[in-house]
Amino acid sequence: MAVTCSASVGFRCVVGFLVTFLVLSGGRVNSEPTQDKQALLAFLSHTPHENRVQWNSSVSACTWVGITCDDNQSYVSALRLPGVGLVGPVPPNTLGRLSQLRVLSLRSNRLNGPIPSDFSNLTLLRSLYLQGNQFSGEFPPGLTRLVRLTRLDLSSNNFTGPIPFTVTNLTHLTGLFLENNGFSGSLPSISAGNLRSFNVSNNKLNGSIPASLSKFPNSAFTGNLNLCGKPLTACNPFFPAPAPSPSTPPVIPVHKKSKKLSTAAIVAIAVGSALALFLLLLVLLLCIRKRRRQQQAKPPKPPVATRSVAVAEAGTSSSKDDITGGSTEAERNKLVFFDGGVYSFDLEDLLRASAEVLGKGSVGTSYKAVLEEGTTVVVKRLKDVVVTKREFEMQMEVLGKIKHDNVVPLRAFYFSKDEKLLVYDYMAAGSLSALLHGSRGSGRTPLDWDNRMKIALSAARGIAHLHVSGKVVHGNIKSSNILLRPEHDASVSDFGLNPLFGTSTPPNRVAGYRAPEVVETRKVTFKSDVYSFGVLLLELLTGKAPNQASLGEEGIDLPRWVQSVVREEWTAEVFDVELMRYHNIEEEMVQLLQIAMACVSTVPDQRPAMQEVVRMIEDMNRAETDDGLRQSSDDPSKESSGHTPPAESRTPPSVTPTP
Repeated sequence: MAVTCSASVGFRCVVGFLVTFLVLSGGRVNSEPTQDKQALLAFLSHTPHENRVQWNSSVSACTWVGITCDDNQSYVSALRLPGVGLVGPVPPNTLGRLSQLRVLSLRSNRLNGPIPSDFSNLTLLRSLYLQGNQFSGEFPPGLTRLVRLTRLDLSSNNFTGPIPFTVTNLTHLTGLFLENNGFSGSLPSISAGNLRSFNVSNNKLNGSIPASLSKFPNSAFTGNLNLCGKPLTACNPFFPAPAPSPSTPPVIPVHKKSKKLSTAAIVAIAVGSALALFLLLLVLLLCIRKRRRQQQAKPPKPPVATRSVAVAEAGTSSSKDDITGGSTEAERNKLVFFDGGVYSFDLEDLLRASAEVLGKGSVGTSYKAVLEEGTTVVVKRLKDVVVTKREFEMQMEVLGKIKHDNVVPLRAFYFSKDEKLLVYDYMAAGSLSALLHGSRGSGRTPLDWDNRMKIALSAARGIAHLHVSGKVVHGNIKSSNILLRPEHDASVSDFGLNPLFGTSTPPNRVAGYRAPEVVETRKVTFKSDVYSFGVLLLELLTGKAPNQASLGEEGIDLPRWVQSVVREEWTAEVFDVELMRYHNIEEEMVQLLQIAMACVSTVPDQRPAMQEVVRMIEDMNRAETDDGLRQSSDDPSKESSGHTPPAESRTPPSVTPTP
């Protein structure tokens, strides 16, 4: 296929050419890594697979799908075959012969059995991705000899047995992922000098967590019932007191003295009881008299008229009636705070606060409330809640326990017959929607690529925490619910509220972000959250809001629009025009586009899990440090070959999603 660019199109055409180039993986070759080619053909011929991998032996291996060679095309430096339907064990004496390999990804297939021992021959390997398969057996001993490894992911397999102490030999590791296996025994004292990402959750580990690993969050260790120590609950260093020895005879008091002691005790008890009873009656009498005087002195309370909120736009001041609707029941209920909170005000303080409407969303109206002592919080007044008070409180208890840097904490709630209020931290930097779609005039400061990547990654981490640690479906992911800190770290808000509305959720709620199955079932799931997050990624890439009406009265179906543009090979037209001013980001934009299109697959089972999406984005920006390989940002998976297919970033092999 020929691609031509005129001088007038400039950078946009260059991006389009690069996208087409990466997707189709075309190009010329100058030489042939013959031995590596034979090893790859032997691997494929002995491993059942789907027809997504079709290597033509009559052309250079450097042009094959998933293969990356060095600049001189003398050896294979990276093999990436994620999610291509590989089945069965990895044949020995095949991949172990790729002695110059730097990156190996076989994730998300159906490979099983033990890891071949000849993997120990891959001494130059930097990144190894084997997650999401059915590998079994003990921790592969040969991997602990790959001392140049910086990234090792064995998560979501069937490995058992202890984690060997020899894993401490891997001193260059920046990421180690062993979660969702059956590893047992104690954790070795792994040096955390270079380790930035670590996870051993959902195994069968026991004992105390080494001090070198205590810096990681508790989510890295949860699911191991017998694991203790910081950041989990403290280990109990004390032993129970020994029972009295049966050989020691009991001390029996002298019979003569016991009579005198018994008489004295009886007298003391009688006198003490009489005195205590007298004091109790005296206190009770005083309390009754005091209460009667208070009731006589208190004037009757006039009734408070009720009225509803009538604030038309943000920026207007409001009284307590604006937040609570003026209900008299507000005076008889309490504001319930969660443990570990940072606020000390009560309901009356909140009702006296000046209020400003921040926005009216699908679940209610949000107010910025400034208390008299200067504290600022966000109060969300919910609408259409159908559950009972007990059900409401149970859901709040679940949401109040969720603590993560990328999740806006729920600080308190209030429930009455007429009003349901939630209290959150106030995020002064505003929402992603306002930042991305705010005034696009000449005075606008564009949201640059680095900050878009930071927002995408931090939001993904927050949602993944909800799914994995909180077991909570967000249910309302959209750019207005992605709130920002001053340094553009994102935190997700309005999570876990869908159970409060039953099946009465309006069909137009989160329009443009809804997964296809939610339109029919009205039921949100973890997979529908992934779809909504995929739309959010497309919003970051295109600069288009999925609910904007610029391309139709009902707005645009952003995933289908992107797919149609990619299909017509005008992929550069997909990206936000504000991104065209930044250089050397084309490949990263394409990679994030691929991740987004995997998330918005119309078939829920074909979408990755959110924790997988986090890793996809994390792995985009890591650079190889090996001599002879060109460095690119900080992504260990990006090689220098001009014929590199999309880099290993846990992304699917094609931009176009499954219809």
